Amino acid sequence: MPGNDFTNQFLIAMPGMVDENFAGSVVYLCEHNDKGALGLVINKPIDITLKNLFEKVELPLDRDELARQPVLFGGPVQTERGFVLHEGHAPDEESGYSSTLNIPGGLAMTTSKDVLEAVADGAGPKKLLITLGCSGWEPGQLEDEIVRNGWLTVPADPAVIFDTPIEQRYDRALGLLGVDPRMLSGEAGHA
Repeated sequence: MPGNDFTNQFLIAMPGMVDENFAGSVVYLCEHNDKGALGLVINKPIDITLKNLFEKVELPLDRDELARQPVLFGGPVQTERGFVLHEGHAPDEESGYSSTLNIPGGLAMTTSKDVLEAVADGAGPKKLLITLGCSGWEPGQLEDEIVRNGWLTVPADPAVIFDTPIEQRYDRALGLLGVDPRMLSGEAGHA
């Protein structure tokens, strides 16, 4: 197990982030252990709405508040695969979905189509975010990027994920640290 477990935290890209996949991004970290890390970018919309996605998988979507939501770019790994970040269940309850990672702290990430079927049927999670692709790090890689000033970390707040407009999520995540984005430098070691 790494010295720091960043599960259920936001990774906030520093201004100097050179990887275009992550520049200006906020990543919700779903899992972090001795095998590496897995997260979803929560602030990079792509040109597909949830209504388009549901049509593509031949499911109806009658919830207007969801239909207009964009699908997000979750990261450069498995970009053809859908990842659904949603409210979790009580620890003693089963999610009912065939492929769900319950994240300590209350959220869950499901990769099976049955969560979309539940939403189409009017059930399923009330709050959700869907990405295509995810972000992954090999063992030690994320820790190295953090040490090199690539990321700031802060415990995640579900309100930033589900209740904050996409274009405000970066600033709101920084606000959890009490940081004004205008005060960040892209260079390490300089005040």
